[in-house]
Amino acid sequence: MAVLVTGGAGYIGSHMVLALRDRDEQVVVLDNLSTGFREALAPGAILIEGDVGDRALVLALIKKHGIEAIIHFAAKIVVPDSVADPLGYYLNNTVKTREMIAAAVEGGVGQMIFSSTAAVYGNPQATPVAEDAALMPLSPYGTSKMMSEMMLRDAAFAHPLRYVVLRYFNVAGADPGGRSGQSTPNATHLIKVAVQTALGMRPSMQVFGDDYATPDGTCVRDYIHVSDLIGAHAAALAHLRHGGASDVFNCGYGHGYSVLEVIDAVKRLSGVDFKVDMAPPRAGDPASIIADAARIRHKLAWMPEHNSLDTIVRSALAWERQLLNRQS
Repeated sequence: MAVLVTGGAGYIGSHMVLALRDRDEQVVVLDNLSTGFREALAPGAILIEGDVGDRALVLALIKKHGIEAIIHFAAKIVVPDSVADPLGYYLNNTVKTREMIAAAVEGGVGQMIFSSTAAVYGNPQATPVAEDAALMPLSPYGTSKMMSEMMLRDAAFAHPLRYVVLRYFNVAGADPGGRSGQSTPNATHLIKVAVQTALGMRPSMQVFGDDYATPDGTCVRDYIHVSDLIGAHAAALAHLRHGGASDVFNCGYGHGYSVLEVIDAVKRLSGVDFKVDMAPPRAGDPASIIADAARIRHKLAWMPEHNSLDTIVRSALAWERQLLNRQS
């Protein structure tokens, strides 16, 4: 039996593949390599270059490799881009996910883990925000993920399919062993952008908005180390394999940092006082969003190991320096 990882050559997906291969699991990766990299794949993983929306291809992989579970990462994830191109995001994130779910149902796959996002909450009325809070996304990205969650829920009600939805907060950092990290050249993730600026890869960086209703006026986010996020996926897979019921879990630490606090941490740990410019707020960005992670800790016994902004930033710095050394 094997696990199918969609988007497994990307940032988070490649870390998942590493974790599965570290346990000698049979892993099949489906990735169109639009943002993923062949070299990010763990040894022994089977790479199929193709589109998750190709229902016939997904079904063929299920049958050929005896897929027992699907971990679905493949998606477009940039909030401002989704505002500019909503139909592209609904096609890529929602329509194609529908085709993948249909192939799973037809192929008899009984377990699925879906990569969702805290963006489904929008500007929550209370923070930390729990899984039963109202879903009020502010962007087409968040709405595309919310719609996919609903499709998965309804499909599981009608068919013998159990799932776990993991709502990510802000993922950052890199594999502690230096095997993978955020490699997308034009990534918009705050910590990667700040680290690249500290290392001289960007002349300066921008802070989008400084008059939010937060302590220092900049957006507050709950940052989670990518390795801890993968630990949540591993716990979710074990839960499903042991017959656990379908469920939804937040993936965060339960405390947040502002944009300026993150920048200060990068400056301190890199030893570089780089240039920061203020810019207008971006459409679709909530002021503050922090996870209530009690459910995943209780139900899946998830225990994060890298719960520190400094730890996240150090690993991101180490990975970016590694990328620079490869280019030199």
